[in-house]
Amino acid sequence: MKRVVSVSLGSSRRDHTVRLELLGETVEIQRIGTDGDVRRAVQLIRELDGQVDAFGMGGTDLYLVAGRRRYVLRAALPMARAARKTPIVDGSGLKNTLERRVVRQLAREGVVDFARSRVLVTVAVDRFGMAEALAETGCELILGDLIFALGIPIPLRSLATLERLARIIAPIAVRLPLSVLYPTGERQEQIVPKYGRFFAWADVIAGDWHYIRRHMPPSLGGKVILTNTVTAEDVELLRRRGARMLITTTPELGGRSFATNVMEAVLVALSGRRPDELGPADYERLLDAVGFRPRIERLDAAAGAAAARSSGPSPGR
Repeated sequence: MKRVVSVSLGSSRRDHTVRLELLGETVEIQRIGTDGDVRRAVQLIRELDGQVDAFGMGGTDLYLVAGRRRYVLRAALPMARAARKTPIVDGSGLKNTLERRVVRQLAREGVVDFARSRVLVTVAVDRFGMAEALAETGCELILGDLIFALGIPIPLRSLATLERLARIIAPIAVRLPLSVLYPTGERQEQIVPKYGRFFAWADVIAGDWHYIRRHMPPSLGGKVILTNTVTAEDVELLRRRGARMLITTTPELGGRSFATNVMEAVLVALSGRRPDELGPADYERLLDAVGFRPRIERLDAAAGAAAARSSGPSPGR
């Protein structure tokens, strides 16, 4: 049996364990939240190092990406360096591969008419692969990096603008505490409505679930939410607020959709290789082999109480 553990800075209330069969292997996936306590997260990784097949780093990124540049978050390094024997990943590999595939599948199959949609990406440097794939669809795009990560209500309208801005701001931002850049611990359970005009503008709201949830308005009437890391409670929250459709780039497993760091750790464990030995083509082959499908669920009243989940082919390139 393969064992994968995601050690997260997020709320322990969101912990979950599930077993599944993949490529002839039984894989146990466990998510352990430390409520924003970096020291505890480091301690857990050290205690489990060498006893599990792969770690995911949750509640933070190790890397921010803008174009061809990758910026390392200083505050995440202690977690990454705590694993000496077991491979550890932050989800970057899947954000660059799986999330591109999912956007292209949704456009190709007509699930979302991106070309006629307004799309808000909460923080694109967190999901640059998704943002690039969305830009390819010809949608009207707002990148909310300044808004949702730094609290500066200025929308960015292009990836080129984001890349230029990242060269100036990212070297400073990566030195900030993680809690400044991302909702961790108890903040993942709190909703503080803010930036309502940007939510109202969008037909599709895309990006990390905790960025979306943290500031979502009371009404999300008719919106499509493209994200992951949602629990059953989160789905009901979106339903109550009137969202039309939920799409998660990672599949539903045991009642929730895990984060990209978890699913990347699963692929690393199945490959038997170190993350630095795996490139985009390797992740593409692994994704083809395991057949991960996005979760597509209608939430509006017209869909009825029963969920309509995707049963189509796995996302193509």
